[in-house]
Amino acid sequence: MSASDVGKSGTSIWLDDLSRAKITGVDPHSLPARISQSSVVGVTTNPSIFASAISGAHEYTADIAAMKDLSTDECVKKLTTDDVRNACDVFSPIYSSTKGVDGRVSIEVDPRLASETEGTIAAGKELWAIIDRPNLMIKVPATIQGLPAITALIAAGISVNVTLIFSVKRYGAVIDAYMAGVEASLNPSHVHSVASFFVSRIDSAVDGLLKKDASAAAMALLGKAAIANAHLAYQLFEERFASPRWLAQIRRGANKQRPLWASTGVKDPAYDDTRYVVELTAPDTVNTMPQATLDALIDHGVVRGNTITDNYGAAVEVFNSLSALNISINEITTELEIDGVKKFAHAWEELLATVRLAQQQ
Repeated sequence: MSASDVGKSGTSIWLDDLSRAKITGVDPHSLPARISQSSVVGVTTNPSIFASAISGAHEYTADIAAMKDLSTDECVKKLTTDDVRNACDVFSPIYSSTKGVDGRVSIEVDPRLASETEGTIAAGKELWAIIDRPNLMIKVPATIQGLPAITALIAAGISVNVTLIFSVKRYGAVIDAYMAGVEASLNPSHVHSVASFFVSRIDSAVDGLLKKDASAAAMALLGKAAIANAHLAYQLFEERFASPRWLAQIRRGANKQRPLWASTGVKDPAYDDTRYVVELTAPDTVNTMPQATLDALIDHGVVRGNTITDNYGAAVEVFNSLSALNISINEITTELEIDGVKKFAHAWEELLATVRLAQQQ
């Protein structure tokens, strides 16, 4: 199939990866090639991606050597913001042609600020000013403390990628935070946002509990929770962005906050490696995928158009069946959020350690 088939279904393909080699075209899977051949129309990053990109990569050696006198935090900020700015320039034509919907590049605020509202706002504004590109998105975690930061940044005219969303309930709070920011914005037509709903980690957590149960009822639910969770999130998206509250903002030129399916690389080899793409295609969505998932999609993915809106009833049944087995999706998603914040903070510390060591050489 062609990756463009995903786009025809209404789902934009963003690549969950970035490095200097990809920007400059040295990498065989460079961004220009992905744009022209694989229908990629955006990029997301996270601390793990930056840590992987910079560790052992010769493209950063000269810059790090020139910044020996800077603090490691300042050095990392310079390296990452330079890469994101350059990537924004690569995607600028797509940003223009889609009127700001796609052509986006995301960078995350320091994940160690996940529990600090004011710190997150300040960091978001600083990154926005440093990178200084209209197609940038600032990633803010959907923690309780992150919600008012989302509102403040949107109100200030800064486009936001809300990350680490695991539950439909929290997603509702994210939508509220976005709408509040739009309502406070002087010109909402210039502001865009996506809500990054994590997928594969749900199955990893739920499947582990189902396998411990090992009953026939439990085995029948393997691999169903993550997609069902995402389907119900999309149902909420449809409902909330057809509400009177939102219709009032459309008249002001406001843009929908699109659901973005994140963590779409399949972790269980027993499952089809394209399932978190082909089962989550629908209008006004984004799927950000690692290189391996994108390559699998191009090689053997079967896109069937909208695979979400006819499955709301089945999704409810999945969660009713999980509840009957005393599996609480609320408890699971709460734990996943805590773990996700910790993992990103740990990756950031690893990135700092890598650059600090390079500065000393």
